[in-house]
Amino acid sequence: MWLGPEEVLLAGALWVTERANPFFLLQRRRGHGKGGGLTGLLVGTLDVVLDSSARVAPYRILHQTQDSQVYWAVACGSSRKEITKHWEWLENNLLQTLSIFDNEEDITTFVKGKIHGIIAEENKNEQPQSEEDPGKFKEAELKMRKQFGMPEVEKLVNYYSCSYWKGRVPRQGWLYLTVNHLCFYSFLLGKEVTLVIQWVDVTQLEKNATLLFPECIKVSTRDSELYFSMFLNINETFKLMEQLANIAMRQLLDNESFLQDKSLPKPRKPLKNISALKRDLDARAKNECYRATFRLPKDECLDGHTDCTLWTPFNKMHIPGQMFVSNNYICFASKAGEACHLIIPLREVTIVEKADSSSVLPSPLSISTKSKMTFFFANLKDRDFLVQRISDFLQRTPSKKPCCSDREWKWNLADPGCEEVPELPSSSPLAVSPTSALSNRPVNFSAGEVPTASQGLLKLFRRNSEELLGPKGAKEKMKQESWNIHFFEYGRGMCMYRTAKTRELVQKGIPENLRGELWLLFSGAWNEMVTHPGYYADLVEKSMGKYNLATEEIERDLHRSMPEHPAFQNELGIAALRRVLTAYAFRNPTIGYCQAMNIVTSVLLLYCNEEEAFWLLVALCERMLPDYYNTRVVGALVDQGIFEELTREYLPQLSEKMQDLGVISTISLSWFLTLFLSVMPFESAVVIVDCFFYEGIKFILQVSLAILDANMEKLLQCCDEGEAMTILGRYLDNVVNRQSVSPPIPHLHALLTSGDDPPLEIDIFELIKTSYEKFSNLKADDIEQMRFKQRLKVIQSLEDTAKKSVVRAVSSDIGFSIEELEELYVVFKAKYLMSCYWGSNRAAAARRDQSLPYLEQYRIDMEQFKELFISLTPWSCGAHTPVLAGRLFRLLDENRDSLINFKEFVTGMSGMYHGDLTEKLKVLYKLHLPPALNPEETESALEATSYFTEDVTTEVSPFVSELDFCLHCESQETQEDKERRNENGPEKEEKGTSPQDYRYYLRLWAKEKESKKETIKDLPKMSQEQFIELCKTLYNMFSEDPVEQELYHAIATVASLLLRIGEVGKKFSNRPMRKSEDCKANNAQDPVSEEESPTSEQSQNSAVEQQPQADHEDKTCGDAQPEKTQQENQTLGDGSGEGQGSPLQLLSDDETKDDMSMSSYSMVSTGSLQCEDIADDTVLVGCEGSSSAARYGSTIDTDWSISFEQILASMLTETALVNYFEKKVNILQKIKDQKKVERQFSSSSDYELSSVSG
Repeated sequence: MWLGPEEVLLAGALWVTERANPFFLLQRRRGHGKGGGLTGLLVGTLDVVLDSSARVAPYRILHQTQDSQVYWAVACGSSRKEITKHWEWLENNLLQTLSIFDNEEDITTFVKGKIHGIIAEENKNEQPQSEEDPGKFKEAELKMRKQFGMPEVEKLVNYYSCSYWKGRVPRQGWLYLTVNHLCFYSFLLGKEVTLVIQWVDVTQLEKNATLLFPECIKVSTRDSELYFSMFLNINETFKLMEQLANIAMRQLLDNESFLQDKSLPKPRKPLKNISALKRDLDARAKNECYRATFRLPKDECLDGHTDCTLWTPFNKMHIPGQMFVSNNYICFASKAGEACHLIIPLREVTIVEKADSSSVLPSPLSISTKSKMTFFFANLKDRDFLVQRISDFLQRTPSKKPCCSDREWKWNLADPGCEEVPELPSSSPLAVSPTSALSNRPVNFSAGEVPTASQGLLKLFRRNSEELLGPKGAKEKMKQESWNIHFFEYGRGMCMYRTAKTRELVQKGIPENLRGELWLLFSGAWNEMVTHPGYYADLVEKSMGKYNLATEEIERDLHRSMPEHPAFQNELGIAALRRVLTAYAFRNPTIGYCQAMNIVTSVLLLYCNEEEAFWLLVALCERMLPDYYNTRVVGALVDQGIFEELTREYLPQLSEKMQDLGVISTISLSWFLTLFLSVMPFESAVVIVDCFFYEGIKFILQVSLAILDANMEKLLQCCDEGEAMTILGRYLDNVVNRQSVSPPIPHLHALLTSGDDPPLEIDIFELIKTSYEKFSNLKADDIEQMRFKQRLKVIQSLEDTAKKSVVRAVSSDIGFSIEELEELYVVFKAKYLMSCYWGSNRAAAARRDQSLPYLEQYRIDMEQFKELFISLTPWSCGAHTPVLAGRLFRLLDENRDSLINFKEFVTGMSGMYHGDLTEKLKVLYKLHLPPALNPEETESALEATSYFTEDVTTEVSPFVSELDFCLHCESQETQEDKERRNENGPEKEEKGTSPQDYRYYLRLWAKEKESKKETIKDLPKMSQEQFIELCKTLYNMFSEDPVEQELYHAIATVASLLLRIGEVGKKFSNRPMRKSEDCKANNAQDPVSEEESPTSEQSQNSAVEQQPQADHEDKTCGDAQPEKTQQENQTLGDGSGEGQGSPLQLLSDDETKDDMSMSSYSMVSTGSLQCEDIADDTVLVGCEGSSSAARYGSTIDTDWSISFEQILASMLTETALVNYFEKKVNILQKIKDQKKVERQFSSSSDYELSSVSG
């Protein structure tokens, strides 16, 4: 490639000059090519250890002038061919021009300008993204592609110098991290090490230090453990590896492939050796952290952050921290832990102004909101730039969400404190009285109506409780007063200062009438609700009357959702729950509906109206509990793994016992999925939910640890899982909330509390207090780190389970062993995944549906199948192999969607690898009949199909779907039924329409399905054109076989024999089909009666079958009857000549002959087929018929046909053919070779995407 001219001081060091002229030198690196010796080894090692892009290109071109000692590198190349091309261009285009110049400086300036011009021209067609990458990085990416054989679409993210430990020897080299692979290359004293690992294969990533490996990164896969050390910045490398592995896990989990963010702002200063992709990933990591910290919507992107101080009026202090600015929010986080958090939505901001600086408050900034709150920031480093960014975002905000203000400001009128008070005035159009809501059960979506009451169901169904007047009511009023004071001091709504004081109040329990409001604020659901007005109502309207799997499951679970609560004992509560769950299922079809969502949603509806409950559910499923409620509850399993890890760390004594009993996996799913709502009395569990919305999953984990800790002694004495579950169940049943003002609701688990001793009650607030005292040092950042580690383990474990279940499902019908099937599954899945990240337009990538059974999730298209077939088939046919692969794909693709699943794939492979000669020939035979044989492959295929119209209905192929067979049987029965109706009159007709009759047909179909097995007689006959295609396939198949001459001789003999058999059969099959005049003429000559004529073909077939068998017996038992056999052969040969024409011969089209022609050929005795230069365009014809003609230019003999039995019988006469098809081939070796081919790299030729990826 051309290089931007760089100065080279020592042109001779480590390089050998191969060509020279007055202006340029072409040099080769020492040690590359022939010779090299010790110098070459040392130079190669130095290149890897010292050069920043792993290995210096072995060739280069330098520009020089006679008097100057300075050289300029203008081009480099990885192969002699590449560098010679550049050299010739320079000689042809520049030498003559340069000789005109007098001044050497002018020569150098001209050359440099010309080279820069060439590079600019080359870069014109490249993507804009690559132009952002620095030159050195692009060079490294190019070398990575050539070194590891990666296509253009595989992007390098970063590369690092490090050592790979092979045994106890460190190999210094370069680690390349691409979007989909981890690659390593080392060259030390002649020894190369090349590693390529897909991120989807990584099961564990660890950063650790041992005596043997000083601070290293351990990468584990299912097969191996790799250690890398001696990084300059191990933390940065490890973090990037985690990100890339996480993206790969996302791909496995929900089929999300990596898409680069093209909208990233360009850096103000050029970044050295940092790719645009690396910047993208860094930005993603920061965005995720920012959104998680402040509970912001998923599409919020951080624009920047800066150090500053915030004036806090509640304690009259300037708190140091960081300000974060994004498109829609300004946030602040104090440096001293959780001293203060602040979120200011830009939709709330009215004024942003720069205040006067002073020595006490340098660069102050004040931000005022619509709720009359003012925030003072100071010590801002780049205040002017920050104010400009905020004003830019403010200008976009009103136009972006024009419809928010009306609704928000109505709430402001109700309570001037802030927009975020969700209590609606009774005059609001959203308000519906409980009585009207109850009376109007069917909801009509006319203009202006919203399908919800304006308050939580608890307010509609509150029973007159004496508790409101007693000590509990007083306690509740005190709580409410505490919150009112807090609102006065710290602000109310989204702009509230969130401090340690806020957390203390949450721990003491949120008053019932504030619960819905504070859940919305702490979860961040409020932000999404006010920025999407009308979204929920639209979703409900769209989803009404729609039915799918999710709605069926929702209907089934509606009456199981808190059935003990009066709100869900009537249609109002049930209907509200139905609408919220159905709306969410339509919003997020990948989750749809999962059990446990109904329990959580029913509790949300008690304290919030429907729209608020919907947005809380969105926050819960998509942000606070990620991946919890998908089909495989991955998120809950991940947090279960974290819980086990924390148990080992905090309760080591109990950990081992719990592992032995297997309790943790049982308890954690029910605890985490329902946030304790299904295992604790409602009044207590709702306090857990309060703390969860403020703290996140951290709180659920610490409460779980506190519960185990409280029961440690009893659990250590348990003998089995059941006993441990009973102890924990009794404990949780007796966690009480003595401060609750709601009447107690009976708890379903109360049955577990039966026993002799009265149960000991545990106060929920004491339990919460204990959990904070003992386990409060859990950090949200640590939990996120642990989540990543566990996600790798869980998803890989689920993939292993999927593999086992798929293999178990197909193993009963397939000849492969379990080990072979598992290896085939790995190869099949890898091919599918390649299509996801290397073939963006593939149908397979777009059609993966997580809700399908495991067997159906990974499907490949024809191109991918061809690549697998070529590398795994035992029937290698040279250049004809892709054609055969296409035919097999069409045969396997039963539903005609151009995709096949794993079972169909291994069914096709098994047909070639397992079974006897008959089974293998049967597969080969079917590959040359429709639908496998494409009409485009042969001009006469349409004519050939006429031969199957009669026979195909009786074919029961293992490749034919059950539905097709069912329909076929039904159509047969329908015909019989019609006949029966004609015979028996209208009574039978009435009976035919009854349901019993359909069941009768189904039973009959099942009976037929059991008894009917495919026999060789069921296979349709083959036309002459199809037989020609079969012969070509066989000739191609035998190429390069050790005994190819014998095989050619054998197939030539068999083909000529079969062609003569076809000619004989034509005589018999033609007679019944002739017109009446011909029939009369024939009957005059031939005494065969009309009754006998239909069976004549059958008797001929059996005669032909007996002949080769007799021939075979003669060969094995001695020539007992040579004259008879010869006479039969003569009869078969001569019989077809009568009135049929000239002898058959082999015709080849010389004009279109290609490289597939066989260089060697066999000459067989007269009377058999002559085999010479068989190619794709060759027509095989027998030796003594006349109606056959060349494929092109005239028509094929349409009356000619041959049956499978005749082909099989003829094949059995040739030992070479029998041995070839019964030869065992080890597929595991083929799979191993296929993996090697995929990983081998090309350093001299341009890499073609199609050669590796699907």
